Amino acid sequence: MTSDPFIAVDWGTTNRRAFVIDRGRVLRIERDAQGAATLTADDYPAAVAELRERLGDLPMLLAGMVGSTIGWRDVPYVAAPAGLDQLAAALHRIDDRTAIVPGLCDRSDGRADVMRGEEVQLLGAVAAELVPRNALLCQPGTHCKWATVENSRITRFTTAMTGELFALLRGGGLLARQLGGDVVDGPAFHDGLAEGAKRDLAASLFGIRVSGVLGLRDDRDAASFASGLLIGADVAARLGETDASEAHILADPGLGALYAAAVSALGGRPAMIDSQPAFVAGITRLRELAA
Repeated sequence: MTSDPFIAVDWGTTNRRAFVIDRGRVLRIERDAQGAATLTADDYPAAVAELRERLGDLPMLLAGMVGSTIGWRDVPYVAAPAGLDQLAAALHRIDDRTAIVPGLCDRSDGRADVMRGEEVQLLGAVAAELVPRNALLCQPGTHCKWATVENSRITRFTTAMTGELFALLRGGGLLARQLGGDVVDGPAFHDGLAEGAKRDLAASLFGIRVSGVLGLRDDRDAASFASGLLIGADVAARLGETDASEAHILADPGLGALYAAAVSALGGRPAMIDSQPAFVAGITRLRELAA
């Protein structure tokens, strides 16, 4: 592989983003819902060929769930601590023009964890000098990733199922009827942050039901409170594990703003980072290293 134009694919579980990149510049982007969960392993050759037909007959570097047990190939993880150089050395080559980024695993602190795809954005943020070489990084989402970076390598990380828990609570169970409102950064959200910082989620969640029954909180505010509760517990736990005072947040503006508010309310300093340039920088550097 060289630094000439190539196609980079961020292949998530439910969605896919494909970039045409030339020397770090994005020439074209396509987004669709053809995530890994929609394909079988046998579907990938045709899916990759179709991308090349639309975007150009170029070399391709694939990241994310394409390398998982539900993807094209189950590519072994690289163990943390690791940086882009270790990932590049462990690329899984489908052929001489197509390769998969391996992802990371962490077995430190007595708790195992894995990530696929996020490592490209997190380490790309460092490579592009969007964050320092030593930093605490947060990538909110369905499964929120928190990573400690030291000397440009991810040394340890934690995944919290914050977004998925909120979706499950909204989708069914005791609290579902109360959680249909919009989540806004207001008093109810901040009350939830304070409650979440106690890290007594099972009891605090039942308190949402009680507040509705006794008329202590308008159910229109319940979703904001519940979101604050879950995000607050997540942020409080992570800030409590580190000496870092600043958390660099890679997320879309809406969700990122909620996490930034949480970090600020719980004693940290948030810094918002655009995740797309981070991914482009990371995948471009991986291609250069693999040349």
